[in-house]
Amino acid sequence: MSILLMGGIVGFIVAVSIGANDVANSMATAVGARAINIRQAVVIAAILEFTGAAIFGSQVTETIRKGIVDPAKINDPNAFMLGAFSALIATATWILIATYFGLPVSTTHSIVGAMAGFGIAAAGWSVVNWIKIVIITLSWILSPIAGLFVSFLMFKSISAFILHSDRPFKSAKRYGPWFIGGAFMIIAFSFVIKVLKSSATVGLIVATVVFVVSGFFIYIKLKRRRVLSNEYDEVEKIFKKMQVITSCYVALAHGANDVANAIGPVAAIYAVYKGLELGGKVTVPRSILMIGGLGIAVGVALWGSKVMKTVGEGITALTNTRGFSIDFSTATIVLTASILGLPVSTTHTVVGAVVGVGLARGVEAVNLKILKNILISWFLTVPAAAVLSMLIFKILIFLGG
Repeated sequence: MSILLMGGIVGFIVAVSIGANDVANSMATAVGARAINIRQAVVIAAILEFTGAAIFGSQVTETIRKGIVDPAKINDPNAFMLGAFSALIATATWILIATYFGLPVSTTHSIVGAMAGFGIAAAGWSVVNWIKIVIITLSWILSPIAGLFVSFLMFKSISAFILHSDRPFKSAKRYGPWFIGGAFMIIAFSFVIKVLKSSATVGLIVATVVFVVSGFFIYIKLKRRRVLSNEYDEVEKIFKKMQVITSCYVALAHGANDVANAIGPVAAIYAVYKGLELGGKVTVPRSILMIGGLGIAVGVALWGSKVMKTVGEGITALTNTRGFSIDFSTATIVLTASILGLPVSTTHTVVGAVVGVGLARGVEAVNLKILKNILISWFLTVPAAAVLSMLIFKILIFLGG
């Protein structure tokens, strides 16, 4: 069996582990807020994750070009190929271990740690771009704090303008369309920038039009609604459908963006196998992207519910307005970071946003025990993946490749 075929198989397993763990980014809040059930979340996420990876997944792998490991400092291309293979195995192992315990860890940080680990084992500490590692480490702190801050403000705003007003349902009909229109604006801007690859100016124009049109359309639709039960229940129903839409968008975008975590090292193996230049751009065949997308979908279907329960139910109790605040905040932070070129983790951001909504209701609303376990798993991710990758690489070299 060729190393390329084995790399493809392990890359598929990594994609499965990504689907099993990162599905919490997109669907956990919708499940926790009872907008959809776990079975519906699994089906929706599987379809959209595959679609995002297969259709919108980048044709050029980012892992090689990001420079975690400098290929020029590893003289033997075969060693680099074995290293990428080791990184895949280490990443899959660590993510599946975390998933088994229901812990949401960053797949991006896992593959970064694994790539750095084999680099150190192959050519020493100098082969790793430590500035990049420091920036990624800072994102552990900045992204959840940003998610916490924005979701806290968003939920406080919804509470002030709607939930705590004298007429919550009437206020929801007046202000709700513009909160929801803001979410559509973020989705549109992100789609234009990240998927269609257009300029920020074009994205801003499209997003503004979407904000005005969607806000006005929803305002007209809601104007005709009447209170059928409890006012607060009716307010939650308004945000319920919107939360499903934002969750679907996050799933589509996640499949498009994070498939590179599984396919990036496969591209390194592919480059060496085909005799291509490692330091340059490596075009990944769409068939390989589809394998990654299929793996993500399978992971969602098999084990996605575990992490979904941790994020959607374990940290704090969620309603549709709270879930909407979390999805809106996560999309905003990740989009802004992408435009600025900052390597943030969607997993870390969404967990921070969940905590922010919990804190908006008081510290007692947050399950600190669950949060402590999540934080420990975050700080273990890069070193654990790195050590696993080093060990696997050394074993492969010992066995003669």
